[in-house]
Amino acid sequence: MNKEELRIKYKALRDDLSSDEIEDLSLDIANRALQLPIWNKSNYHLFLSITDKKEINTEYLLQILAGKDKNVILSKSNFKEGTLTNFLLTDNTTIKVNSYGIPEPVDGIQVPEQQIDVVFIPLLAFDKQGNRIGYGKGFYDRFLEKCNPNILKIGLSFFEPEDYISDIHSNDIPLNFCITPDTTYTF
Repeated sequence: MNKEELRIKYKALRDDLSSDEIEDLSLDIANRALQLPIWNKSNYHLFLSITDKKEINTEYLLQILAGKDKNVILSKSNFKEGTLTNFLLTDNTTIKVNSYGIPEPVDGIQVPEQQIDVVFIPLLAFDKQGNRIGYGKGFYDRFLEKCNPNILKIGLSFFEPEDYISDIHSNDIPLNFCITPDTTYTF
């Protein structure tokens, strides 16, 4: 299937999930993340969930990162430029939901992309080659282009992979890992 067909399919699958299912599956994903060989790093980029879109609840991962005393970096979206600005999460960080329903920092200590070691990436679907599709705006591909080439890219998905996404472009950046409630895929 192509990206647009997969977006329709996986938005519908997400819509069918109950709040309890989302919580249980999100906890399974967070617990599975603990098994990855990624915890010797310092700077972890995390997205905060858009609850209206029934995204994975990343609060569990946030608790793990805090418990391991890791630096958590959150992004603020610039929809005019299609870019992300990254801020260190601190006790003083104010989180506000923007007009697109995305919880994000208002401001704070800016973190250059090159300093990020690990990024947890939202997605709608992924394939067995590590390709992912999001909402189609390209924010994460542009962000990842600016990051250190050795950054670990970890997708989070409620669902298992497709065999193949038919319309992958050369500027689409593949994942290193993708975690589902039942399996961790390595690419």
